[in-house]
Amino acid sequence: MLIQYIASANSDILKIIEITSSDIDDIKLAHHDELFKRNKIKDELIVSFENKKSLINSEISKLISQNRDKSLDELLSDDIKNGLDEFQKNLALLKDINKKYARMVLAVSEFYNSVIERLIPTEMQGYKRVNSKSGSSLELRV
Repeated sequence: MLIQYIASANSDILKIIEITSSDIDDIKLAHHDELFKRNKIKDELIVSFENKKSLINSEISKLISQNRDKSLDELLSDDIKNGLDEFQKNLALLKDINKKYARMVLAVSEFYNSVIERLIPTEMQGYKRVNSKSGSSLELRV
């Protein structure tokens, strides 16, 4: 059962990596609608992955508690060890891709915030941002 959970979790990670890579490409091309369409699928995959990760942890804990006299290395088959190695590599790849994705999202967010700030200047009053000019005083230049 453990090997199946590991294989399925690896499959989920690879799908999340694929979707995140597509998200990065769509951010570069400003295809935001495509990006938003994939959010639900990505969220479902993340929940699925988290559930499988919990099942993996549970199965490994059962193995350890049932065989207290053996080390984990002795308890796991080569297939399981290989699956866990792949799992670790895929998680590292996902981490790297998520860092790239986060940097791009932050850059886009800062760009839009700066554009909005130029269009509608705001001031800080305590912890609250308020418009420094009323909406009626905005000019439109053609």
